[in-house]
Amino acid sequence: MTRDAAFKDPEPFTADDYAARMAAAARTAAEVGLAGLLIAPGPDLTHLTGYRPTAETERLTLLVLAPGQDPVLVVPALEAPDAAKAAGAAALTLRDWTDGTNPYAVTAPLLDPAGRFGVSDNTWALHLLGLQRELPKTSHAPLTACLPMLRAVKDERELERLAAAGAAADAAYAQILHLPFADRRETDVAADLAALLRAHGHSQVDFTVVGSGPNGANPHHEAGDRVIRRGDMVVLDFGGLRFGYGSDISRTVHVGEPTAEEQRVHDIVREAQQAGVAAVRPGVSCQEVDRAARAVITEFGYGDRFIHRTGHGIGVTTHEPPYMVEGEEQPLVPGMCFSVEPGVYLPGRFGVRIEDIVTVTEDGGRRLNNAPRELAVVE
Repeated sequence: MTRDAAFKDPEPFTADDYAARMAAAARTAAEVGLAGLLIAPGPDLTHLTGYRPTAETERLTLLVLAPGQDPVLVVPALEAPDAAKAAGAAALTLRDWTDGTNPYAVTAPLLDPAGRFGVSDNTWALHLLGLQRELPKTSHAPLTACLPMLRAVKDERELERLAAAGAAADAAYAQILHLPFADRRETDVAADLAALLRAHGHSQVDFTVVGSGPNGANPHHEAGDRVIRRGDMVVLDFGGLRFGYGSDISRTVHVGEPTAEEQRVHDIVREAQQAGVAAVRPGVSCQEVDRAARAVITEFGYGDRFIHRTGHGIGVTTHEPPYMVEGEEQPLVPGMCFSVEPGVYLPGRFGVRIEDIVTVTEDGGRRLNNAPRELAVVE
């Protein structure tokens, strides 16, 4: 297997790119009445600064963004050299602290002592409570609640990376169809998928779902020791990161020729997935994409067997806002990227799911996955 060459390596993001992202985030925070944002290590920090600490640590690392002041990244002194190498480091000020000192006292002067702050979802309680001890009049809200669309709209260079990740996942799927399924464990096929993703340029594999036979009726089944048999439907759902951005694709295959019922259920899911993609256009609410896909499955009598949302956003992580789900009234905006992945799950028998990543364009939607959606027969 050779590394996929369909996409050249994209140009790296610059300090100016990260400066623009941080300025936009601070501006948006002010527009919703926040005194600023507190960003801990995780996808938000990576997106805004390019800094991804090598390991989780109990030592405080925190990006402070506030309107009218320069961005500041508070870091442990022993990690400051690595932080200074981040692509966005030139666009912010590093403020380090040493072991034995109080990092919350170092951070407190950067904050409005009575302000309300948006906090990245994965901030440790240890750190948030430490800040609250220093500034008891502050209040906080998770970014998912106060700024859910912070990373939702991608620029052209982000879309380029997502397209490259999608093409790599397509290539991995094309090759897995030529490998044996029958009489092998699910974990064997999952290992093949992981190797193929890496061969096509993925730096990180996040998941390789292989649900055979009755296991396919569990949408998040983890590949196990079940031996795949002829006559099985097999749900494949796999993805990870390429160039720092996510892939996520699902296809359902059959070992040997399918029955008429299996083919029919697959055709229904395929029609539902097409309806969901066709509903994508600027101004349409996220829930309308869910409704479009769900209506097809319900019409054919399987509505109660479609047991999850139709999709989720994708970017520097494989799951992020926006979500294609009933009750989500967020309008679609050009540059948003998300999955469209309806499914039907028949407990004790089999499941079917078909998933592509779609981006909103100026006049509709464009798939970033182009692997065939027909029911493939494998051996």
